[in-house]
This record gives sequence, C-alpha cells and structure tokens, in this order.
Amino acid sequence: MDTRVANDAIKTGRLSEVMASLMERLAPEAAYFGPSDGGRSCTLVFDMQDSSALPAIAEPLFQEFGAKIEIQPVMNREDLEKGLAALG
Repeated sequence: MDTRVANDAIKTGRLSEVMASLMERLAPEAAYFGPSDGGRSCTLVFDMQDSSALPAIAEPLFQEFGAKIEIQPVMNREDLEKGLAALG
C-alpha cells in the first residue's frame, strides 16, 4: 500500500474498515500482515472460484490505498491430480 495514503487511512479508521470488509467477503484460509519492499503488505490465501470476482477484490485496495496487487493462482492436490489427468 502507498505508505502516505495508508497512514491517512489508519488515522481515519478507513484501513480497518476496508480490510474487515475484504476479510469478510473473502473468508481467507490464511492472512498475513507485515512489511514488504519498505511498505505495508498483506498476503491472503483464499479460494477465488471465478475470475470475475477480481475487480471487487482489487478495486477497493487500488482506489482507497494506492495498493500494488498480485493475484497468483495455485492448485490444491485434488486440482493438480485433475489437471494432470486431463493431460493424458
């Protein structure tokens, strides 16, 4: 998150509000918060069933905090087995 923008959001309570809303909507399996590249960072592990959910996830963070976001798709064991079976 942009440090200056996030500082202001902390002072007004907006950071807590937006993060609480995001956590409620995503129900992440895991959530980690800490510094990264000299700024505030969070890593959320969640199940995104449909990529059309991406704007609802990313836009509040872009618009409210000037955040830089990476979405990295991964598979669980069952997904991997299904994908490998489709190769044959």
